[in-house]
Amino acid sequence: MQSEIEALFDARPERYEESHFSLFQAFKDALNRGDVRAAEPDAGSPTGWRVNGWVKKGILLGFRMGEIVDMSIDRSRQPWFDKATYPARRITAETGVRIVPGGSSIRDGCYIGRGVTCMPPMYINAGAWVGDGTMVDSHALIGSCAQVGRNCHISAAAQIGGVLEPVGAMPVIVEDEVLMGGNCGVYEGAIVKRRAVLGTGVILNRSTPVFDLVNDRVISAGEETPLVIPPEAVVVAGSRAIKAGPGAAQGISLYTPVIVKYRDSKTDAKIQLEQLLR
Repeated sequence: MQSEIEALFDARPERYEESHFSLFQAFKDALNRGDVRAAEPDAGSPTGWRVNGWVKKGILLGFRMGEIVDMSIDRSRQPWFDKATYPARRITAETGVRIVPGGSSIRDGCYIGRGVTCMPPMYINAGAWVGDGTMVDSHALIGSCAQVGRNCHISAAAQIGGVLEPVGAMPVIVEDEVLMGGNCGVYEGAIVKRRAVLGTGVILNRSTPVFDLVNDRVISAGEETPLVIPPEAVVVAGSRAIKAGPGAAQGISLYTPVIVKYRDSKTDAKIQLEQLLR
């Protein structure tokens, strides 16, 4: 499948044939099963992950191939027009996924594990991977190609960016048992390692350094490497004073994420109540 997807992506035909759509459907079926992923664990990588660029090509291929069609349930009240290649994901009760009534949407071509709970309204885009037992709360977004582990809690209004292009770029990774507080945002290929806790309003991206007060260090993204939050880190929103120029004279501070501790029994006790909702 990889070679066929790459060939069709790299050499665009004048017209897409039925065989091309059959190939793309088989590719989406593999995404839905979790057999292929935009990124996957790799113990040999410095970050513990590797990008599967050909999978991203396949996802982009669907946008190229699809025509805009009417997907409306009731065109006069709620009109929907989107690419024919990316309808809403078909999920049945047998999959073990809870989709609470109220306006959520999951696009076709993404993996949703057993026991995932989707609180309305939330959105999961094509190419995403969401592990078993994860809670996706109201107004949360899981972007295209984002990888979210098992037993995570993605709290209300949290935003997990995707990174679909360029095809070689790492998407956002949120590993197992991570808690993302309300209004968090993780963007630009950041990696949040296992059992980390992001407090309310924490924003992670390539441009903003993270101050680790426990280990007296600064964690930043490199030119070729993403921002990586260590396992079990507890990150809160902080500020950093400007020390020179007009900003210093006016007492201005800049936002910065701060690691204030690493998980302990007290941290676990504070977040264990969420298990009652699963």
